[in-house]
Amino acid sequence: MYRQLLVLFFLAFGTNAIFGQSKITLSGYITEKGSKELLIGVNVIVPNSTIGTSSNTYGFYSLTLPKSDSLTVVYSFVGFTKKTIRIPFQSAQNIDIELETENTLDELVIKGRSESERVSDTPQMSTIEIPISQIKKIPTLLGEKDVLKVLQLMPGVQKGSEGQSGIYVRGGGPDQNLIILDDAPVYNASHLFGFFSTFNGDALKSIELIKGGFPARYGGRLSSVIDMNLKDGNRQKFSGEGGIGLISSRLVLEGPIRSRKNKPSRSSFIISGRRTYLDILSKPFIKKRNKDALIKEDAGYFFYDLNAKLNYKVNPKNHLYLSGYFGRDKFGVNAKGEAFNSANGINWGNATGTFRWNHQYSQKLFSNTSLIFSDYKFRIFGNQSAINTSDGSTLKFNLSYLSAIQDKTIKHDIDFYPNPRHAIKIGASIIAHTFTPDATVIQESSNSVNISNITKFNSTESGVYIEDTYNPISQLKINAGIRFSSYAIKSSVGLRPEPRISIAYKSGQNTALKASYARMNQYLHLLSNTGLGLPTDLWVPSTDKIAPQTSEQWAAGIGHDLPGKHGITLTLEGYYKKMNNLINYKEGSSFLQLGGNPNIKNQTSWEDKVTAGDGTSYGAEVLLQKKLGRFSGWIGYTWSKTEWQFAELNFGKKFFPKYDRRHDASIVGIYEFSPKITLSGTWVYGTGNALTVPFSEYLAYSPNPNKNRDLFGNWGFTVNEYGNKNSFRAEPYHRLDLGVQFHKVKKRFERTWDISIYNAYSRKNPYFYSVGNNAQASFFSPGGFQNTTPNGKLVLKRYSLFPIVPSITYNFKF
Repeated sequence: MYRQLLVLFFLAFGTNAIFGQSKITLSGYITEKGSKELLIGVNVIVPNSTIGTSSNTYGFYSLTLPKSDSLTVVYSFVGFTKKTIRIPFQSAQNIDIELETENTLDELVIKGRSESERVSDTPQMSTIEIPISQIKKIPTLLGEKDVLKVLQLMPGVQKGSEGQSGIYVRGGGPDQNLIILDDAPVYNASHLFGFFSTFNGDALKSIELIKGGFPARYGGRLSSVIDMNLKDGNRQKFSGEGGIGLISSRLVLEGPIRSRKNKPSRSSFIISGRRTYLDILSKPFIKKRNKDALIKEDAGYFFYDLNAKLNYKVNPKNHLYLSGYFGRDKFGVNAKGEAFNSANGINWGNATGTFRWNHQYSQKLFSNTSLIFSDYKFRIFGNQSAINTSDGSTLKFNLSYLSAIQDKTIKHDIDFYPNPRHAIKIGASIIAHTFTPDATVIQESSNSVNISNITKFNSTESGVYIEDTYNPISQLKINAGIRFSSYAIKSSVGLRPEPRISIAYKSGQNTALKASYARMNQYLHLLSNTGLGLPTDLWVPSTDKIAPQTSEQWAAGIGHDLPGKHGITLTLEGYYKKMNNLINYKEGSSFLQLGGNPNIKNQTSWEDKVTAGDGTSYGAEVLLQKKLGRFSGWIGYTWSKTEWQFAELNFGKKFFPKYDRRHDASIVGIYEFSPKITLSGTWVYGTGNALTVPFSEYLAYSPNPNKNRDLFGNWGFTVNEYGNKNSFRAEPYHRLDLGVQFHKVKKRFERTWDISIYNAYSRKNPYFYSVGNNAQASFFSPGGFQNTTPNGKLVLKRYSLFPIVPSITYNFKF
């Protein structure tokens, strides 16, 4: 199979000579009029033909056409006025195009593709693109417009717990999503313990989610790719936008670095920042609560993120970019008393940097070279000191726990357009990983205990790929490719082939039958006790003991464009995915577990705490979208089933992971009531989480009562009895969010009041459950705490997080 794919690509190169004798090439860059922002995914087509292409990530397009006295070419993109040019075409030409923003309501759409590229016209399946303008109109928790929360509303993408920004795609875990920002991977994409994502939508230019049928250029994850690109910055004038919300504020500034009279600058910048003021708002309440206490407490939490990007156009064929992201969350509690001091906290954050060089070799050949840096750190710290009242000495205790992952990457990609039937991409990358999954230092002065458990792993991940979008006949489009990935750590080296193919056959003018297959390898893992995507989840590498994760996914479906000018599309997809070498903690293990003897260093490795298993996931997805008009939106539904099996969990029997959901549905609507008022709403429904809860409990007695007494002096203890793992289903989750935006434009200044209601009918969705006995209790018996009602029943208590939550945000743009 692999040999046949390679032959196909050699044939693609060979056909260039055949077509080159009678055809010429049109190429150039497509930008937004005014800002000179390069536009991604603009459609370039020849009307009444099958000839067409789209601009790549850097706005470059290349279209090989037959010689003609004159030829009509159409450029179209969502939110922009369609542009048609007619040119004499006797020789190759380089034409740069500017598209003007379209402000009429009739052109508003929900998907980041133009009306001329319909769902039945593309070979790619399981791909979703959402324009930033749509994300800003959808109501969310506390008015914080969130990229990942909007992706959760799409079929095939499962939500986590209430308010969580983590996503679970087609049965995969949060570690199986490759989240990249300007080519740099982001390892923990959440603020506020998972309630908000780290991405400021005001600074983003494009977002694409691929959940199946992966092109060969992507690798390293099993379940999805979330590819995001920052804006380049306005090259003609200084501008900005921002917002003031209930818990945070944000600001974006962009403009030319060196202005040129009546001409766009060769260079520009964009910088965006966001910070919460939860720490400032909470201080008065903390001080008031503790003003009469002997120990004074000071607690606080805040997060911030910063994006910056510079770009410089050296000449028409060379372009340089430098971009970076920096984000941090900090939470701490300090306590002070006459004889006691403590400082405890947790912080985590990402830092990324990307340097890119675009080079255009010819009208048919374009390349990009990237140098990428990514660094993620998570730290828990605790420092305590107390005065010993017996002898006046000072007792000290220090804890420092660190988990980190750092990447250094170099990659090179080439886009080659040999003829109208082929669009070829070739590339290679190499990543140097440094993992610190388990670094713990504990010092206690009272008995000179000093525990140091620090382990580091250095590994190298590399890949080389080739893919081709091939159009052999007008009814058939194929995206086929193969990627070879390798991984080296210590003495272990492996080379793994990853074939990919997506096929679309057009059975009618508006209908296409599609199918895809993809094999993926993942050389890192995420260890989690909670499943919430918290920073305590640890990134760990594949090692001699821990094999890489692998998956195979098959998908098939139908894409149909309904007749008419309203842009309504219907997609139906079914998939089956098999996953191997998933890892999970063994029963009773956790990320902060050092073992029994505090005098032995490096006694417990994370590799000894985990077990490996397999998983399967299959399901069906339906998406109905209305793309054009004053009213736009979508209805999405997913039926799915996911099962895991681990030899050392659940007695080796299959079980449902926590976020397996049989049914998941969402309805999204946006209505442009007038140029000054926008109405929006979302409704979501999902089957409850799969949980493990005890179904009975009984009192047991210790064989050694002198060593096993509780704080009441009682030497008995309660034992819970459990059934199969995750055999309990929580109540279904459903919620309605509503929003309204009031717009006002005065000269060059635009302001918007955004009012939203999260959980409008105050549904008490389950966040977690606890189990207790409903028996009455007494603290006066000699043995300690006892039940006064011997026949008390076990009670399951549900705890909810958010009732109805209103919010208001002031947004501005100039």
